Amino acid sequence: MPFRKIINDPVYGFITIDDELIFKIIAHPYYQRLRRVHQMAMAHLVYPGAVHTRLHHSLGAYHLMGNALYELKSKGVDITKEEEQGAKIAILLHDIGHGPFSHALENVLIEGMHHEAISLLLMKELNKQFNGKLELAIKIFTNKYPKKYLYQLISGQLDVDRMDYLTRDSFFSGVSEGTIGYDRILKMLVVHKGTLMVEEKGIYSIEKFLVSRRLMYWQVYLHKTVLCAEQMLQRIIKRAKYIKATSSTLLNKFVTQSVDKVTLEEFCNIDDNDVLTAIKEWSHHPDKILSLLCKGIINRDLLKVKYFAKPVSKSLLKEKTEAAISQLQLSEEEANWLVFTGEAASSTYNFEDEHIYILFKDGNVKDISEVDNALINQNLRGKMKKYYICYTR
Repeated sequence: MPFRKIINDPVYGFITIDDELIFKIIAHPYYQRLRRVHQMAMAHLVYPGAVHTRLHHSLGAYHLMGNALYELKSKGVDITKEEEQGAKIAILLHDIGHGPFSHALENVLIEGMHHEAISLLLMKELNKQFNGKLELAIKIFTNKYPKKYLYQLISGQLDVDRMDYLTRDSFFSGVSEGTIGYDRILKMLVVHKGTLMVEEKGIYSIEKFLVSRRLMYWQVYLHKTVLCAEQMLQRIIKRAKYIKATSSTLLNKFVTQSVDKVTLEEFCNIDDNDVLTAIKEWSHHPDKILSLLCKGIINRDLLKVKYFAKPVSKSLLKEKTEAAISQLQLSEEEANWLVFTGEAASSTYNFEDEHIYILFKDGNVKDISEVDNALINQNLRGKMKKYYICYTR
């Protein structure tokens, strides 16, 4: 009897696992840790429903990868069973290297290491444990496999990773502007001269996808209150490292010692729960700055934040800093932890490095930005920036 398991997903319905190796990978402790890592970090402080995890997302991306490969094969694209398995494993594990609170603490808890690099280390470790059976998945994940369209499905302007996180994050946050026609986009995918493209009929679905992505960034991911909460979270870890604050959690080694002494196994033992427990402990810490930031996160008593179209003036920063010094009896050094400026940026479409190609019926190929009357055009070139200031209430 063929192997078959089903998982009930609130977004897509039933997700089928019909590969024993993939099921064993899902059951592995490294993968199960993703249940304890928030997909959207602190967004639940603004959108209470946004409490889904990296495990939800990676399973959703795996489901969309299966659908994409099915569509491509039905159009005559030669994809072997081994390649299909490799692509599915690669997308399933693409985010396995995320640490606690995902992007919010990336490069903060473990400095100088992006989650993609840790994902690759974990994939290589799993490859050892599964006797080399992840070799093809690793080649696809690192773009070292000849069939480049398999990599494009994992990492590119039209990858299934983006399709799932937009669909899933809009579903759980309740922000309908992020809804995309992922099913139609998948139906319109085609491989032409070894490159992943979209059939002409899919132009409007692609434009909707790109616009939805832009709206989700400014309405959800870079919402000013979400941004402020994530900045506070980062500053908690940075302050804890600065004063070498100890805690009873597994986080202790990451805060008090150099990260080059941390093992892969130790990384896989930490998750959001350790960070939250440490924050609860530190809310009673004698260091005034650390305790203020921690209480702010626990009680959702966040710093005030404002966005501006231009860089924040030095006079406003000085005014808010002096107010914090006076109000909370702080030194200027301490006040700088609570009053700070920065910038947030997002691009709708990357014209330089990545492209979405449209394949027309006559065989011509155009970038989505070059299509007649294109909604995604040169006006959307480059990043859109906003400048912000966070300060005490």
